[in-house]
Amino acid sequence: MCAERTLAMLQFGLPRDPSVPLRLLLLGAHCDDIEIGCGGTVLQLLAARPGVQVTWVVFSSTPVREQEARASAALYLQDAAPDSQVMVNRFRDGFFPHEGAGIKEFFEALKKEVDPHLVFTHCRDDRHQDHRTVSDLTWNTWRRHAILEYEIPKYDGDLGRPNVYSPLSRAVCERKARHICEVFQSEGNKAWMTEDTFLALARLRGIECAAPEGYAEAFHGRKLVLGV
Repeated sequence: MCAERTLAMLQFGLPRDPSVPLRLLLLGAHCDDIEIGCGGTVLQLLAARPGVQVTWVVFSSTPVREQEARASAALYLQDAAPDSQVMVNRFRDGFFPHEGAGIKEFFEALKKEVDPHLVFTHCRDDRHQDHRTVSDLTWNTWRRHAILEYEIPKYDGDLGRPNVYSPLSRAVCERKARHICEVFQSEGNKAWMTEDTFLALARLRGIECAAPEGYAEAFHGRKLVLGV
């Protein structure tokens, strides 16, 4: 009966035609946001869907942080999605609402280059001002696309009630957590930068969606269209 209930949960579908490469757009305000928010799901998609095309965009960095971001993206993409594109910008950390014009111009230029099947971005209700700016501009830019908003655990205590879940294996979650902590050494002094932080959240989300291995990432899907 438990298995039947799990299978009966509503599923969000992606393009099934194997001749059409899945196009993903990953947006992160800071250099580790993509990995924290949706890294496990990205790993799973890359393993399951050959030929995925990824556009990986980071908006704020320093020289050291940019090296980490590019090294991290390469670990994800170099074998599974070698034709993907990684963009790392230098907008000022913590000042995104005040740099809005420049960030908006970047979004408008990106829109002309990228037509994704699925966009991962920050949650609209995130209390970090940079995260909210990226989320708002995502919705302004890709109005007819599937958008999932990921969550970032942090001091603000702003985790909400997600409504879209991505069940993950324990191995994928452990790989994600280890990868984040090993690559982003510049953030090693932060209290939240520990493997158990990321595994704990994945475990809770796994409980909520009855994930087979008990782990998941969760997202906010504010506008989803049912195809029949």
